[in-house]
Amino acid sequence: MDAIFARLNVGARIALCGLISGYNSAEPPPGPRAFANLLVQRATLQGFIILDHLHRAPEAIAEISGLIAQGRLTPLETVVEGFEQLPTAINMLFDGKNIGKLVVKVSG
Repeated sequence: MDAIFARLNVGARIALCGLISGYNSAEPPPGPRAFANLLVQRATLQGFIILDHLHRAPEAIAEISGLIAQGRLTPLETVVEGFEQLPTAINMLFDGKNIGKLVVKVSG
């Protein structure tokens, strides 16, 4: 974040989403050293969650599916094999050890 905050344009807008890896942390995440640049550049930092935009899901699914079909977008996913690995997979979410969507593949 330091590199981003240091290079903000005046009036910058920053979207904040996806903090699951820190939900169970004993300590808060370290703050950026260039935090004051948010003020100096009059930037806006706004959090959002998927529920804010759920009404647009069909539109997003159609567009993203098209991009995947055209080969213009490659989804990233981490696959964990076996239902017995479910606890490990859940911990991966909270530890930030997965890339993209986390899938538990059930044998059978």
